[in-house]
Amino acid sequence: MVERLSGGCLCGKVRFSAAPAARDMGVCHCSMCRRWSGGAFMAVDCGDTVEFAEGAEPGVYVSSDYGERVFCAQCGSSLMWRMRDGSHASVSAQAFDAPEVFALTTEIFVDEQPSGYAFANSTRKMTGAEVFALYAPNQEPQHG
Repeated sequence: MVERLSGGCLCGKVRFSAAPAARDMGVCHCSMCRRWSGGAFMAVDCGDTVEFAEGAEPGVYVSSDYGERVFCAQCGSSLMWRMRDGSHASVSAQAFDAPEVFALTTEIFVDEQPSGYAFANSTRKMTGAEVFALYAPNQEPQHG
């Protein structure tokens, strides 16, 4: 059984738990994620395992035909990007109560990464076209 990990927003109004299959963390450098999260979006693949605590009502911004961004409507914390059909969620690594359990392994949309920063870790790097070819081969490339 995969361990469930808990997390939440800055003010504590929105709490969640999720069961990431691995302790890997990825970084998205796309312009939408950078604007939404205030920097490179560091996320953990949680599939469809995210459950919000009773009474937690996060805000949702539909950012594309297939994706939406989930945040705390009170404090504004960026919590996750997820597929609109609920099949996949990339949860902010920093929203987990113990983000130190995750290791940076992958960077995506490296073709959109600004030149002003770089990560020292040795990671798998993918362009936006490579990401869409792998995960959405029948969709036109558009950000989510």
